[in-house]
Amino acid sequence: MRRKIKSKIKTAPDLVYNSERLGKFINYIMWSGKKETARKAVYGAFELIKKKTGNQNPLEIFDLAIRNAGPVTEVRSKRIGGANYQVPREVRPERKLALAMRWIRDAARGGKGKPMREKLADELIAASKNEGAAVKKKEDTHRMAEANKAFAHFGW
Repeated sequence: MRRKIKSKIKTAPDLVYNSERLGKFINYIMWSGKKETARKAVYGAFELIKKKTGNQNPLEIFDLAIRNAGPVTEVRSKRIGGANYQVPREVRPERKLALAMRWIRDAARGGKGKPMREKLADELIAASKNEGAAVKKKEDTHRMAEANKAFAHFGW
């Protein structure tokens, strides 16, 4: 008997920009169920982005940052004949989005001494210019996949 297909849970769009992707990002930023605090941080970051980029649409910069931080390939561990191999694989679109959001969030949380909205704004602007810690993480992932291309024939 076939397994039931999992239904994807739709995230509610955010209140200001009516974007589902931004609503999901707010959920990624959220800590301990404090959604209003996460919203304040994200919307504050968007205001700072608007100021720093000269009235450019912050939602476009956010989308560009997510696109630039998402990996195309990654390595997955596979055990073959008693040895573990790092096998490069393509990344599904949902996972690509999740990794990009996670890396941007972690890069913003990593900085010390500034409010979250400032760190988040700086990281989103940097990622939209193909710079910053999240994009560096993506490049490291690609480099790892490139180095292990010899094991691609072990793929799933």
